[in-house]
This record gives sequence, structure tokens and C-alpha cells, in this order.
Amino acid sequence: MPPAQAAIFLVVTVRAGAEEAVRELFADIAGLTRSVGFRVPDGELSCVTGIGAGLWDRMFDGPRPAGLHPFRELAGAAHTAVSTPGDLLFHLRACRMDLCFELAARLMERTDGWAEVADEVHGFKYFDERDLLGFVDGTENPDGAAAEAAVCIGDEDPEFAGGSYVIVQKYLHDLKTWDALPVEEQERVIGRTKLSDIELPDAVKPTNSHVAQTTIVDPDGTERQIVRDNLPFGTFGSAEFGTYFIGYSATPDVIERMLRNMFIGNPPGNYDRILDFSTAVTGCLFFVPTADFLDDPPARDALAAAVPAPAPEAEPAEPAEPAASPVSDDSLHIGSLNRSTAR
Repeated sequence: MPPAQAAIFLVVTVRAGAEEAVRELFADIAGLTRSVGFRVPDGELSCVTGIGAGLWDRMFDGPRPAGLHPFRELAGAAHTAVSTPGDLLFHLRACRMDLCFELAARLMERTDGWAEVADEVHGFKYFDERDLLGFVDGTENPDGAAAEAAVCIGDEDPEFAGGSYVIVQKYLHDLKTWDALPVEEQERVIGRTKLSDIELPDAVKPTNSHVAQTTIVDPDGTERQIVRDNLPFGTFGSAEFGTYFIGYSATPDVIERMLRNMFIGNPPGNYDRILDFSTAVTGCLFFVPTADFLDDPPARDALAAAVPAPAPEAEPAEPAEPAASPVSDDSLHIGSLNRSTAR
């Protein structure tokens, strides 16, 4: 998935009693996206839709997706990853902002009267994929099959296979303080060189650098990956400048481990030094269903009916080992999460 050149991130809350209106909107999102995107065929317009835990419980009976829960606040000794309201996420991305804006307008028309915008950020490409701190963002994103494996739910949660999870956070930067640092010190905070975007050698890379704290390695040596689609944003009137973090993964646990390292520290107290210059002001977790799910959302009791009742057992069974997460040909496509909503 190439980095976005423009995006609008919309987090909305849904009024009680509007669940049927949400279901009707879900079925129309693909058509709205195609209609707007058809006007600029090479604009690569897409819309990813995420559902929060609270709204899920109001709309559907039966089990939640295994990893879906409200975003968990993390309060460290110096910094906090806050949890903020959000029932739906619309991640609109394209080569041009006008496409994102037009689709956002159509979506907001449909939600008028039953939803409120909790957070809205317009992101833009900044030079050679840099953030406003001046560093390249997203260098370690996987691609191809590795990206599919990183974001797609597999057979470990078969009712929701092909879906994904997404965590979003809006970070505000203290650019005056940051820009006062020498470049060499900025590089120690990030863990990469600023001009050439080369990761610092382990011998000189601080353990509280951003790269060190967000690298997740399992006990068997496997490095866990996510797909980031971050973009910078800024407004001069309010003097707000920052990075909108948006990370997709097959399980939220990977991103949550990154955030624990950043805010609590690994070991505790050794928090990510980037937080001294960048403050998280929002935090939400969403489940991203497949396009088939959105095109024909199940009725409130359909999911419960689809889950067979467990057979009686003579004695409690031992907990099963977690299943592997193979990626099938029908899995969610990384270039267009919610597959057919991409164009």
C-alpha cells in the first residue's frame, strides 16, 4: 500500500436508537465511495470503516470480534495515552484532498441528525513522507503478503476472518521545543538519522528512543508488524501541529504492547522520549469488518444464531492453544481495507 497523499480521519459517536440508520449507511458506503471516486478514476479514493466496541454491542447479539474492546487508557509516570469517545471511524484516503472532502460530505449528510463528530483531522503528505518533526514516517511498514498477514484476522477468530483492527491517536507536537534540539539529539529521540532515514546502530541507539520502544519481538525472536498510515496535520490559527497515528493489525495486542512500552516504559519508567515533545489527545480502538459484512450487515440476532451452542462435556476442557493466522485469498486487501469499498 503506497503512503497516502491526502486523508480525512473522522471519528463519530452515534446517538442511542440510531442503530438501524447505521446499518443502512453501512450497506451504502461502497456505492458512495464508487460514485465519488468515479469522477477522478486515478484518484485512488478509498474508505475504511471501523466499529467501536460500544456500538457493536448495541447493534449485534452474539460474540464480539475477539480483540474488540474500548481503548484502554495507559497512565505512565510522565505521560498518558488517553481514551476518548468513538463509535465509528471513517478513514478516507486518496491522491487528492478534494476526493476525501467530497466523500466526507456525503457521509456526513447521511449521519445528520443521529451522529456527532468527535474528532476530525485532515492529513496531508509532507515532502518525502516526513512528519512535522522532520523525520520519515512509516519506513518499516510491511508490504505484499507480509502486510496482509500483519493486518488480517485469520482462523483464530473464524466468524470475523478477513477483518482487522485499527487504533487511532491524535498527537500534538511541541515544535518550538523540538526545533530547539540539535539534529543529533533529535536523532537520538527517534532512533534514526534525520536526513538519510537510517536506523541508528544498537550500540548508540538509546533504549528510550521511539524506534526501540515500538519494536515488538516475541520470545521466539519473531518481530511483530503492523501497517501504519499516519499523516501530518496542522492549523496555524489554533497553533496545533501534529501526527495522526493510525495503525492496522490482525490483533490489537501488538499495537497495545507498543503503546505500553511508549507510555509505561520497558522497563517501567523508561518511557518513549518522543512523548516529551508529542502529546496524545485522543485514543480509540475499532474493528474493521470486511466489505461483505458492510454490504449486508447481519440482523441483531443473526450472529448469535450463527454460533453453535457448545456440546455438553463430562468435565471442563483444557484451554486450546491459539490458532495460527493464515492469510487466505479471500482475506482483506491491504490496499483497500473493507475490500470493495476501495473505489
